[in-house]
Amino acid sequence: MRVASLLPSATELLVALGVEPVGVSHSCDHPPVVDALPTLTSTVVDHADRSAADIDAQMRSVEGAAYDLDVDRLGALDPDCLVTQATCDVCAVDASAVEAAAASLTPTPEVVTLDPHSFEEVLADVTRLGAAVDAREAAASLSASLSARVDRVRERAVAAVDATGRPRTAVLDWTDPPIRGGHWVSDMIALAGGDSSFQPAGASEPVAWADLCAYDPAVLVVAPCGFEVDRAAEAVTTLRDRPGWSELTAVETGRVYAVDGNALVNRPSHRLVESLETLFACLHPAHAAGLFEDAAEEAPRMRRVSVASV
Repeated sequence: MRVASLLPSATELLVALGVEPVGVSHSCDHPPVVDALPTLTSTVVDHADRSAADIDAQMRSVEGAAYDLDVDRLGALDPDCLVTQATCDVCAVDASAVEAAAASLTPTPEVVTLDPHSFEEVLADVTRLGAAVDAREAAASLSASLSARVDRVRERAVAAVDATGRPRTAVLDWTDPPIRGGHWVSDMIALAGGDSSFQPAGASEPVAWADLCAYDPAVLVVAPCGFEVDRAAEAVTTLRDRPGWSELTAVETGRVYAVDGNALVNRPSHRLVESLETLFACLHPAHAAGLFEDAAEEAPRMRRVSVASV
């Protein structure tokens, strides 16, 4: 089957299922095999080496669509199936634009629109996408592996909570302006043994800095969407001049973490399970030994930010 993927999370999942897309979005960067594939989308927003504030300003200034789909190139690839999303309006080509593009092609490819809003729905999409691209056995195998890893975190979290309780946890997926992570983030915090009451029940949303200070997180996780861990750590530094920063419990106790938001937390693929493991390592580090496959680097996409350097 010839499948075109218009979002990074679907591309990651397709390759994990043994299906190499015929074309991908400009944001698709994992695994490395996708680097050589035809690119079907583009954006007028310049993300490279730009601050969170600059990127936010660019997004606000865009008139019309922030992302474009090359329909001619798409048609030339002759896909049987297009995979897109409806979860986030600022993350990919609008789903209605994808439907219109598909309708203009002959033959008309099937459009699979992923729209998860919870951790369980993200994992259920493994089975759903596997069925859509004739990879049911691979999907079943991957789902079983993911479930085993989730169960392992759940068991450790029970022991950790019994020992030390649930730390007040805040996860930001943007810093300027501050935005608290929504959708599946609250589910993951709860599974990892944290207090998730700061996160919204629905989509990610802006939050007043005063509200974050009033909540006073014991653990602050900063995972800006699209930022790798180094840029996430830089984003943390932009928070230090905000009133009340030094009085936050997370800052006083050195529990501020920068997490690779480009690979984890914000992408609703099977790698959310790695995100769950990473969150657990942030919340209950004493119980995380041996959790990651690479024993030499227990959380390769997470960095504890030194308060002294911030």
